[in-house]
Amino acid sequence: MTLPCPPLTAGLAWRRCGAGRAPDMEKARPLWDNPLQFVFACISYAVGLGNVWRFPYLCQMYGGGGFLIPYVIMLVVEGMPLLYLELAVGQRMRKGSIGAWKIISPYLCGVGVASVVVSFFLSMYYNVINAWAFWYLFHSFQDPLPWATCPLNSNRTGYEEECEKTSSTQYFWYRQTLNISPSLETSGNVQWEQALCLTLAWLVVYLCILRGTASTGKVVYVTASLPYCVLIIYLIRGLTLHGAVNGLIYMFTPKLEQLSNPKTWISAATQIFFSLGLGFGSLIAFASYNDPSNNCERHAIIVSLINSTTSIFASIVTFSIYGFKATFNYESCINKVILLLMNTFDLEEGSLTADNLSEMKDYLMAAHPQEYAQLLPQLKNCSLEAELDTAVQGTGLAFIVYSEAIKNMEVSQLYSVLYFAMLLMLGIGSMLGNIAAILTPLTDSKAITSRFSKEVISGFVCFINCIIGLIFTMEAGNYWFDIFNDYAATLSLLLIVLVETIAVCYIYGLRRFEKDLHTMIGRKLNWYWKTMWAFASPLLIISLFIFYLTDYILTGTLQYQAWDSTQGQLVTRDYPSYALAVIGLLVASSTMCIPLGALLTFIRKRLKRERVSTVA
Repeated sequence: MTLPCPPLTAGLAWRRCGAGRAPDMEKARPLWDNPLQFVFACISYAVGLGNVWRFPYLCQMYGGGGFLIPYVIMLVVEGMPLLYLELAVGQRMRKGSIGAWKIISPYLCGVGVASVVVSFFLSMYYNVINAWAFWYLFHSFQDPLPWATCPLNSNRTGYEEECEKTSSTQYFWYRQTLNISPSLETSGNVQWEQALCLTLAWLVVYLCILRGTASTGKVVYVTASLPYCVLIIYLIRGLTLHGAVNGLIYMFTPKLEQLSNPKTWISAATQIFFSLGLGFGSLIAFASYNDPSNNCERHAIIVSLINSTTSIFASIVTFSIYGFKATFNYESCINKVILLLMNTFDLEEGSLTADNLSEMKDYLMAAHPQEYAQLLPQLKNCSLEAELDTAVQGTGLAFIVYSEAIKNMEVSQLYSVLYFAMLLMLGIGSMLGNIAAILTPLTDSKAITSRFSKEVISGFVCFINCIIGLIFTMEAGNYWFDIFNDYAATLSLLLIVLVETIAVCYIYGLRRFEKDLHTMIGRKLNWYWKTMWAFASPLLIISLFIFYLTDYILTGTLQYQAWDSTQGQLVTRDYPSYALAVIGLLVASSTMCIPLGALLTFIRKRLKRERVSTVA
């Protein structure tokens, strides 16, 4: 008979026992093939769509290059310490989120449950993005690209009226992809094309996780590395585009006055927090498959630095593309104005150019005041700065702005395939982490694994998510997507990570955890990590939590952006009462897991004591 290892607090005795591995339990637990595989898994999970469509938007909104100052500070104060904390907890406890926090304290089992609930919510809607990426990828092989021009109307006498009021890229997104309804109240039917793409996306995810770390570990090499290859190709192409330098100048010109804006610092902290995927339980799940002696401190630093560097790198690519798009639109606007003036005033060809347009407009206004006044409503005010100031994030940047820039490139089909393949790899990489956060606690449960194989458990989770995800393929699905994206995780994750930090430092004990880390990696914890965990990071999370809570309260009636096909633009509407109820349930269902878990544990222990005393 083989004796189990001593408790986690038994110091070096635990390290000597099978090199830190409990023989009976840990031999059965799958491990990563090597530390590099674990790092790739973390990078694939952390480096996601937010690096491509969220960070560039924040740079645009909050001071260009000046935004990097608060961003780097928040990385040091918040990002690296909390990432290291989660990796260390997962590697030390060798369990998923529920089991890990239950080992630290039985009263904290609700923390792990809350992480699983949030990850479940995220998985339900996040894979819809992969479905959209598949949809665009399939259409990228057409020549010309289907979003390059507006389609003809039913009489084939002109273009579709809705498309003429907006742009071909917006029309393809809102009408041909989403077939979006005018409001949340008009649910509409399931769009079978999107439903098929969603089913395909879930099938791909299932195949990637089918054999656990054995299959996931191979997939992450592709999902982590391929996006960088595409970004490098886009960087080379982007820098050679006409007007790319305008976008890069706009990005790197610091607007230091934004540093006095509290929202700049809040946005930097929020971006670091969510881009690393803290609180979902995915990092704990990944780290639980590490060898106990793995240097998770070094890996936490590597992953956080690569994640932030990728955000900056992706921003350079994005702003070069953005500069090209803005310059293209600006010059198109100028050419239209020149053509209109030349036709109206019968000017000689070549007499009116972009360089002398302003002077000629003044001259024509003085020489032909009546004709110019009649023409004035048709003259657009063309501005490169205004084009660059147009801030877009999320699906608008990924599927509208980028596709608009791609359609104007040479060999547009090639760049379209590369771009949407990259989005797909980023999305699938993040999905692997989300699903791991759900599956690891389930497969850790002997009650479940004794009845069902891991393949069946994985298939069931994917199937349930796919069926519920069909909601997001309805005509009003994009509005429900925004609800889940905005409210399913924000407050919940902040509360989860706050409790995690307090639990490690003040319930489990920082000195005790420090000894555990010394046992694992063989060296003492330095003052930086201890200071961040015990004071700086919790205070920062509390500040973020208060800010978001106050922001929700001060906002009043929550609103959303709806597509008005008659105007060809987005309009603001109030959420209906049932949508507000869903938002409340999304927030409460995860956050209430923490106090309810503690309460149920207390009641169970109380009843157990009473039974013991009754028997005695």
